Amino acid sequence: MNKSLFGIYCIAAMVINQTACAESLDRHSAYWTIQGQSQIKQLALPPKLKKAKNVILFIGDGMGPSTVTSARILEGQQKGMQGEEHLLSFERFPYTAFSKTYNVDAQVPDSAGTMTAIVTGVKTRIGVLSVGPESARGDCAASLSHQLPTILEQAEEQGLMTGVVTSTRITHATPAALFAHVPDRDWEADSNLPQVARDQSCKDIASQLLNFNKGDGIDVILGGGRQQFMASTQIDPEYPSVKGKRADGQNLIEQWLRNNGPSAQYVWNKAQFDAAKSQGGKLLGLFEPSHMQYESERSRDGAGEPSLTELTETAIKRMESSPKGFFLMVEAGRIDHAHHEGLAGKALLDTVELSRAVEKAKSLTRDDETLIIVTADHSHTLTMSGYPARGNPILGKVFDIETGGVLALDLLGKPYTTLGYSNGPGAWQNPQNPAMARPDLSDIDTESLDFKQHASIPLQSETHSGEDVGIYAQGPMSHLVHGVMEQNLIYHIMHEALKKNPD
Repeated sequence: MNKSLFGIYCIAAMVINQTACAESLDRHSAYWTIQGQSQIKQLALPPKLKKAKNVILFIGDGMGPSTVTSARILEGQQKGMQGEEHLLSFERFPYTAFSKTYNVDAQVPDSAGTMTAIVTGVKTRIGVLSVGPESARGDCAASLSHQLPTILEQAEEQGLMTGVVTSTRITHATPAALFAHVPDRDWEADSNLPQVARDQSCKDIASQLLNFNKGDGIDVILGGGRQQFMASTQIDPEYPSVKGKRADGQNLIEQWLRNNGPSAQYVWNKAQFDAAKSQGGKLLGLFEPSHMQYESERSRDGAGEPSLTELTETAIKRMESSPKGFFLMVEAGRIDHAHHEGLAGKALLDTVELSRAVEKAKSLTRDDETLIIVTADHSHTLTMSGYPARGNPILGKVFDIETGGVLALDLLGKPYTTLGYSNGPGAWQNPQNPAMARPDLSDIDTESLDFKQHASIPLQSETHSGEDVGIYAQGPMSHLVHGVMEQNLIYHIMHEALKKNPD
């Protein structure tokens, strides 16, 4: 075979089978021609009209477009590629759309209002959980008459098994929207409730999880947040200096075990979790007093923590035998927290872990019976800019393609990174010497996970952004995901997919 024909053959194999022949093949026109011809055939997809037996909803908290792009490149570079040509697992889904994330009273939203829209079908105010927009934040009395049914509650009432998995506190805004109805997302334990709310019979989020009364109760609950379930006099089993947060003196974990019978299990460390994997019954796992570890720090946890992928696998395996199917929500919640800290590297690694969890869910379920939706509740102010050369380390300093791959410098003669933030703790100001308004990164390891990317506006905590976020779908009724959609339509797609055909 001559060199020219071999090159075309190799390019075709690279495009169709994703075989890595050589990185330089994408510099050939034939590569892009064959790539386009191969992919155009995949665009004419038939509608997925069959109803779903199962629905899995993945939430990358704060996973906006720049986060997805940067994580895609990072994972590709971890695999020895240049990175830009790579795709995260959910980016291979056949149906995609954009979601508009605003709350009814906020141009830039929070997780409470956005997750409420996703799981109830109703857009609402910032800071409230599964309560309609008629109720103001913190108004207990009004919230009691405007509670919104959630997709998880409806799944339980239909006899499906249900699960909630998160890397945050299980009482945090995103997971709590599935089972709690409160006018303030901060009411995680009874000690957080103002006296007027107690007098008006509002309940904290942890107690609403304990007293969840739809169907036979949630089957799998895995995340962090032990403190919200333990009395203030109780010492945490992992950290002797940490105590519970409940002012009512109750241990809700012990109550949950009593309420759910002898087959119910509670675990708080990796060894217990591994032992419980092959067993049945309801499962409650609370692996930290507050949020679980970042994926990059998980291996250093003394008691051990399962990964998001392991949590997802266990949840699916415990529910896959349900004759009526199951509903599962999985949240990679610490993407959001890393962004708030200005730590892009940690946010991207948690996004890569979410991609692995999605891949695991795909391998454990059938495409013709399980609707999988991956989306974000909102975005962040992460930016990707400069003119870095192809394959430039995504967490590194910019080596400018326009200057032949030389380290790029700003007007003060200082290098800068591809990734940055519009605001946040990475801003650096020196009023006495404006020329020193940004530190010299020449000798700084910007690929360190503790490096805070530069921010333009100094804030203690980086903020959300109001841009649209992606929705990625495969499985029954996934063809409904297309175009630019209001965020509450995600609920209606899941609800439509779980509707049973008339006999």
